[in-house]
Amino acid sequence: MLICIALFLGALSISGCSKGPSTDDLIDDLSSGEELDRIKAVRWLQQRTQEGEKVVPALIGSLKDTDVDVRWGAAIGLGYFGAEAESAVAALEEAQHDQDARVREAARVAISRIRAGKNDE
Repeated sequence: MLICIALFLGALSISGCSKGPSTDDLIDDLSSGEELDRIKAVRWLQQRTQEGEKVVPALIGSLKDTDVDVRWGAAIGLGYFGAEAESAVAALEEAQHDQDARVREAARVAISRIRAGKNDE
Protein backbone atom coordinates (compact mmCIF):
# COMPACT_ATOMS: atom_id res chain seq x y z
CA MET A 1 0.00 0.00 0.00
CA LEU A 2 2.79 2.43 0.87
CA ILE A 3 4.42 1.74 -2.48
CA CYS A 4 1.18 2.68 -4.28
CA ILE A 5 0.94 5.93 -2.37
CA ALA A 6 4.58 6.77 -3.04
CA LEU A 7 4.15 6.06 -6.76
CA PHE A 8 1.01 8.20 -6.88
CA LEU A 9 2.70 11.14 -5.11
CA GLY A 10 5.72 10.81 -7.38
CA ALA A 11 3.53 10.91 -10.46
CA LEU A 12 1.81 14.03 -9.18
CA SER A 13 5.08 15.84 -8.59
CA ILE A 14 6.43 14.89 -12.01
CA SER A 15 3.27 16.08 -13.76
CA GLY A 16 3.51 19.49 -12.12
CA CYS A 17 0.11 19.09 -10.52
CA SER A 18 1.21 20.85 -7.34
CA LYS A 19 2.07 24.08 -9.16
CA GLY A 20 -1.37 24.63 -10.63
CA PRO A 21 -2.20 26.46 -13.84
CA SER A 22 -0.24 29.47 -15.02
CA THR A 23 -1.53 32.97 -14.36
CA ASP A 24 -2.06 33.53 -18.08
CA ASP A 25 -4.12 30.33 -18.34
CA LEU A 26 -6.24 31.41 -15.37
CA ILE A 27 -6.85 34.82 -16.89
CA ASP A 28 -7.93 33.09 -20.11
CA ASP A 29 -10.28 30.90 -18.06
CA LEU A 30 -12.09 34.02 -16.83
CA SER A 31 -13.55 34.23 -20.35
CA SER A 32 -14.67 30.61 -20.38
CA GLY A 33 -18.27 29.78 -21.13
CA GLU A 34 -18.10 27.34 -18.23
CA GLU A 35 -19.13 28.87 -14.93
CA LEU A 36 -16.99 26.46 -12.91
CA ASP A 37 -13.86 27.36 -14.91
CA ARG A 38 -14.40 31.05 -14.14
CA ILE A 39 -15.01 30.37 -10.44
CA LYS A 40 -11.85 28.26 -10.16
CA ALA A 41 -9.82 30.86 -12.02
CA VAL A 42 -10.94 33.76 -9.87
CA ARG A 43 -10.11 31.79 -6.71
CA TRP A 44 -6.64 30.78 -7.94
CA LEU A 45 -5.90 34.32 -9.08
CA GLN A 46 -6.53 35.66 -5.57
CA GLN A 47 -3.34 33.88 -4.56
CA ARG A 48 -1.19 35.44 -7.30
CA THR A 49 -0.46 38.65 -5.40
CA GLN A 50 3.09 38.72 -6.79
CA GLU A 51 1.58 39.24 -10.27
CA GLY A 52 -0.73 42.15 -9.54
CA GLU A 53 -0.02 43.95 -12.83
CA LYS A 54 -1.72 41.09 -14.69
CA VAL A 55 -4.22 39.91 -12.12
CA VAL A 56 -5.82 43.15 -10.89
CA PRO A 57 -7.21 44.18 -14.32
CA ALA A 58 -8.53 40.64 -14.87
CA LEU A 59 -10.30 40.65 -11.50
CA ILE A 60 -11.75 44.10 -12.18
CA GLY A 61 -13.30 42.71 -15.35
CA SER A 62 -14.73 39.77 -13.40
CA LEU A 63 -16.71 42.13 -11.18
CA LYS A 64 -19.15 42.30 -14.14
CA ASP A 65 -19.46 38.52 -14.59
CA THR A 66 -22.95 37.06 -14.85
CA ASP A 67 -22.19 34.57 -12.06
CA VAL A 68 -22.47 35.87 -8.51
CA ASP A 69 -19.72 33.56 -7.22
CA VAL A 70 -17.28 34.93 -9.79
CA ARG A 71 -18.16 38.53 -8.85
CA TRP A 72 -17.85 37.71 -5.16
CA GLY A 73 -14.48 36.00 -5.66
CA ALA A 74 -13.19 38.90 -7.73
CA ALA A 75 -14.14 41.42 -5.05
CA ILE A 76 -12.52 39.34 -2.33
CA GLY A 77 -9.43 38.81 -4.44
CA LEU A 78 -8.93 42.48 -5.17
CA GLY A 79 -8.73 43.16 -1.45
CA TYR A 80 -5.70 40.85 -1.19
CA PHE A 81 -3.71 43.13 -3.47
CA GLY A 82 -3.93 46.14 -1.14
CA ALA A 83 -2.66 49.41 -2.56
CA GLU A 84 -1.64 47.66 -5.78
CA ALA A 85 -5.37 47.40 -6.58
CA GLU A 86 -6.02 51.14 -6.34
CA SER A 87 -7.25 51.08 -9.94
CA ALA A 88 -10.08 48.78 -8.81
CA VAL A 89 -11.68 51.21 -6.35
CA ALA A 90 -14.16 52.72 -8.83
CA ALA A 91 -15.31 49.27 -9.99
CA LEU A 92 -15.55 48.10 -6.38
CA GLU A 93 -17.62 51.15 -5.47
CA GLU A 94 -19.98 50.19 -8.27
CA ALA A 95 -20.01 46.59 -6.98
CA GLN A 96 -21.28 47.91 -3.66
CA HIS A 97 -24.63 48.22 -5.49
CA ASP A 98 -24.61 44.60 -6.69
CA GLN A 99 -27.84 42.65 -6.32
CA ASP A 100 -26.06 40.11 -4.07
CA ALA A 101 -25.27 41.07 -0.48
CA ARG A 102 -22.08 38.97 -0.44
CA VAL A 103 -20.67 40.88 -3.39
CA ARG A 104 -21.59 44.21 -1.81
CA GLU A 105 -19.88 43.27 1.46
CA ALA A 106 -16.79 41.86 -0.27
CA ALA A 107 -16.48 45.08 -2.28
CA ARG A 108 -16.71 47.16 0.89
CA VAL A 109 -14.03 45.09 2.61
CA ALA A 110 -11.77 45.17 -0.47
CA ILE A 111 -11.97 48.97 -0.65
CA SER A 112 -11.02 49.25 3.02
CA ARG A 113 -8.04 46.92 2.49
CA ILE A 114 -6.89 48.83 -0.58
CA ARG A 115 -7.10 52.14 1.26
CA ALA A 116 -5.36 50.70 4.32
CA GLY A 117 -2.56 49.41 2.11
CA LYS A 118 -2.21 52.83 0.52
CA ASN A 119 -1.82 54.40 3.96
CA ASP A 120 0.98 51.96 4.78
CA GLU A 121 3.16 53.21 1.94
